[in-house]
Amino acid sequence: MSAVLNLNRGNQQQQYTSTFAEHWDDLVGWEARLAREGHFYARLLKAQGCRKVADIATGTGVNAVGLAQAGFEVTATDGSENMLAKARENAAARGIRFADSKVADWLHLDEALGHAQFDAVVCLGNSFTHLFDHEDRRDALRAIHRVLRPSGMLVIDQRNYDRMLDHGYDSKHELCYTGAGVQVGPVELNPRLAKFEYRFDNGSVFQLNMYPLRQHYLTHLLEDAGFVNVERFGDLQRPYDPQGVDFVQQVAFKAA
Repeated sequence: MSAVLNLNRGNQQQQYTSTFAEHWDDLVGWEARLAREGHFYARLLKAQGCRKVADIATGTGVNAVGLAQAGFEVTATDGSENMLAKARENAAARGIRFADSKVADWLHLDEALGHAQFDAVVCLGNSFTHLFDHEDRRDALRAIHRVLRPSGMLVIDQRNYDRMLDHGYDSKHELCYTGAGVQVGPVELNPRLAKFEYRFDNGSVFQLNMYPLRQHYLTHLLEDAGFVNVERFGDLQRPYDPQGVDFVQQVAFKAA
């Protein structure tokens, strides 16, 4: 999960303190997450002939490191320097070097990346839900669209907020955040806010504010930003029960 570098939109950068960044790997559960998810994303990208990948929600690095281990040239960005510092540390511990790593604001992603072109962009870990304003979401997706080469692909995921809003929160705890010893759940949930609380075994407690994006709405945003051939997966599977999965992955393409 990433933080967006925009202090007028939820102060997300301030929520990812250095202390929270140090706890984040306990929540992620690297080994279980990569074992279950890593091959899925690597297969998606390899099937499209991708080589240069920008992870724009690097967090502490689990997906960026996993893709680098799979042979991709990965540029790692995040809105939080605290999270990115931990990602660099995690990469170095595993013998991985990113092609580049920097703090980047999604709304100006093309400028932050020096107008480079990528084969793929990944935005994982329920990160895009940090944007609370419709125009910001639209503008961020347009900036992502600009950094992709023709036929390039975007992979973006989110919690299944449809199920959460319609039926209440529950989780199989099998995807994305698989760490043990952490209690996770919303302490406030309505159509405009999902405030999640994270309670760790050592007594530390953190909260994050997210916007509960519905699946159809995100698809519409992608198409409005110029993406084509949008496909959806539920818990890495297709077809899927829209009300029966914990996470939804959407794959979209820039026209050739």
